[in-house]
Amino acid sequence: MTSQPQLLTDPFLQLPTENSVRVVWFTEFTGKQHQVTYGENLQQTTLASTTKLSRTREDQNSRVAKQTQNGQVYQQPVKRNIWRHEAKVTGLTPGVRVNYRVTSIREDGQSISSDVFTLAPTPQPNTPLKILLTSDHQLKPMTPANLQKVVETVGQVDAVWFAGDLVNVPDRASEWFDDNRGNGFFPGLQGRASYEMEHNGVKTTYKGGQIIQHAPMYTCIGNHEVMGRLARTDSLDGEFNDTIPRDVAQRLYSGKSLIDNSFNTFTYEEILTLPQSQEGGKKYYAVTFGDVRLVVLYITNMWRTPNLDASYKGRYKEAATDLNQPENWGYGQIIYEPINKGSQQYNWLEKELNSPDFQQAKYKIVMFHHPPHTLGDNIVPPYTEPLQIIERDTEGKIKAVRYEYPKQSDYIIRDVIPLLEAAQVQLVFYGHSHLWNRFVSSRGMHFLETSNVGNSYGAAWGEKKREVPFGYQEDYTAIGDPNGLEPVLPTINPLVGEDSKPMPYLASNDITVFSIFETATGTISSYRFDTRKPDSEVVKFDEFQLQ
Repeated sequence: MTSQPQLLTDPFLQLPTENSVRVVWFTEFTGKQHQVTYGENLQQTTLASTTKLSRTREDQNSRVAKQTQNGQVYQQPVKRNIWRHEAKVTGLTPGVRVNYRVTSIREDGQSISSDVFTLAPTPQPNTPLKILLTSDHQLKPMTPANLQKVVETVGQVDAVWFAGDLVNVPDRASEWFDDNRGNGFFPGLQGRASYEMEHNGVKTTYKGGQIIQHAPMYTCIGNHEVMGRLARTDSLDGEFNDTIPRDVAQRLYSGKSLIDNSFNTFTYEEILTLPQSQEGGKKYYAVTFGDVRLVVLYITNMWRTPNLDASYKGRYKEAATDLNQPENWGYGQIIYEPINKGSQQYNWLEKELNSPDFQQAKYKIVMFHHPPHTLGDNIVPPYTEPLQIIERDTEGKIKAVRYEYPKQSDYIIRDVIPLLEAAQVQLVFYGHSHLWNRFVSSRGMHFLETSNVGNSYGAAWGEKKREVPFGYQEDYTAIGDPNGLEPVLPTINPLVGEDSKPMPYLASNDITVFSIFETATGTISSYRFDTRKPDSEVVKFDEFQLQ
């Protein structure tokens, strides 16, 4: 332990209340003391409690430290020891920002401190706020540029709302903390990224933005927050892709851990301190922040390929090689947490929408991951439990396993949206398809997907069709929004397509988008930045108002 100790992250803010806020940071040593000093001259001190992350690992596909190619250091998943420190700073006054910094003392007495940042308790009603709406970072190429431009364009935001898919494989530690390509989750949101982009021989390095050191973050679970069966495969990617329904796990692994043999969100829940509901814990919750009541739902399913090639475990069918091995089936795009009418989450939502906290809020906003309306690929098939159809030959041997998803059973459209409309929700915010588009229902409810930070798969619009099966019972929508809304044309400066017509979406791997909600006016503004032109201005291209 002769080298100087390091913090694995800067501190970041979680779970503010009227007079307190949590400060969280990570190290790779247990340490003997971890503390926050705060106040005008940093004269007050509060100690942190320390916990160890239970599932963080690295593997042959990690990009960490000296491993720059597959398998250089790790040949299979290996435990990585990471400690999380959390201190509660109390006695705060609403509207007053306070300086703070964190210090960790290693076992040998050597200490390391962060820079000085600012914290504040939860804002009072009528406080004008700027809130960043983002999602689907997943170490995508444009994320550091995106977050850097947020800070350069609007300055310090007051909160971050993150509609899921924070990383790619949640148990791979380096994706959160120190991926050596320079675009890990925390580095981007803390201005400590170092990601190089090159266009026409010109290299630009983006650092992200110093955001969550000063502003609390509220997140929801996307499909990339969920790990599959523990250690059944030889890689973390394999484990991530190996989720099966709980009832199938119960049948296959009777007497063993149900969670370890189906799917889990352990690492996501261990890393973040979020509001909790009695029924859903951190998985779904509601929180008041200034004039906003934010309702966060657990609406996501397993992403599987739409490809109908016999070798794939897909959305619509099982791989030919797995037909006689049900333990290897993918079971289609399984839903992780029920939200259909009568489910625990649905009943909780109904109760929340009828609560005084919700009904008295100026702005009523709901956030979840899976799109109710989009031009993106990931809305097809409908959001419902896969209907398994097993085809057998004359001798009873399985010759095909396929999945149908009846459109009239889409839980979001059939069950959730009518509840939200009746409760006069003004905005539904989501991600998942890696693009920007928005919609308005006939009753004036806004839908916004603003998840374009790179790795866009385009939009099902014009000539471009989704990959959907033909000859199945259900008719899967290849173009446009499957749920019947027309996309809204950006109101200020839409991009123009090859046909010289303005486009109602933005799906690009060169142009990145972020959106800012300003509560003083109820305005949501979307901005774009062209990474091919590093010196270009950020362009505000859309704006709308919540009534």
